[in-house]
Amino acid sequence: MLELSINEPDQLVAVAHALSSHTRINIIKLLLQHHKLNIIEIAEMLKIPVSTTALNVKVLEESGLILTELQPASRGAMKVCSRNFDDVHMCLNPIAMYKNPNKFYEIEMPIGHFTNFEVFPTCGMANLNGMVIPEDDPVSFYHPESKTAEIIWLRQGWIEYRFPKVIPQHATITSIEFSLEICSEAPNYNNEWPSDITVWVNGIEIGTWTSPGDFGDHRGKHNPLWWNDSSTQYGILKTWRVDEKRSSIDNEKSSSTSLADLHLEKYPFIEFKIGVKPDALHHGGINLFGRGFGDYAQAIVMKIQYV
Repeated sequence: MLELSINEPDQLVAVAHALSSHTRINIIKLLLQHHKLNIIEIAEMLKIPVSTTALNVKVLEESGLILTELQPASRGAMKVCSRNFDDVHMCLNPIAMYKNPNKFYEIEMPIGHFTNFEVFPTCGMANLNGMVIPEDDPVSFYHPESKTAEIIWLRQGWIEYRFPKVIPQHATITSIEFSLEICSEAPNYNNEWPSDITVWVNGIEIGTWTSPGDFGDHRGKHNPLWWNDSSTQYGILKTWRVDEKRSSIDNEKSSSTSLADLHLEKYPFIEFKIGVKPDALHHGGINLFGRGFGDYAQAIVMKIQYV
């Protein structure tokens, strides 16, 4: 569920605008029926020009209502679309929202605030002002300045974070999800550079997503001016979710791992780990984006729903 508040007017306006068009509503309906479609398929089904489809997909993507990813095609790459949410809730009364917070807890973790790691070159990190550590020096990940990182990259290994579990004492968690912007890691960039990126929660694997590439065909919307055009520019916003029945990536089942398997009741924190397994088919590395890099102004967002 997408929770919107009048206290977040920019996002509220973006979503309201995205839902104000019959064409965009029809695109969402198609993605409900077919799960994933590329822009040409959507244009053919709706009998509208490809250019019109692309413009409306961009509006939906920027609002966060759909997700897009580039996949290899016979000529270059094609943009494939999927829905990101089943429900949208808009709260226009902040007082009512405070009294009844709809039973969810959300927190955003800066990407530099990792608690453990195992990384191998190529690796590095940068913030809004420049490189944080010497490139390809894993030991420098221990440097205090790593807390300021807004982009982190590694060819092999993993990074781990601990999120506080702040919910009412007797509440029962019904789902937990993590959303973040990521892509593969290649020299400079390579839009066709697959990488099998895996997520673990409390040490339990919940799903692997294959990133199609390390993207650089357009400049990231939030990249600082000093960042070179020939470097990685942006990623894809992905959501890993675990509920009482299964785990999923962007609402598609990734494993049978459920909340019971995570033993969330044992600790006051939740461990989130992302990496490339040693036996992965595609060792394409990871770029992890914070608020100051890429196309999405967010770091790692955890959302817990409970009753």
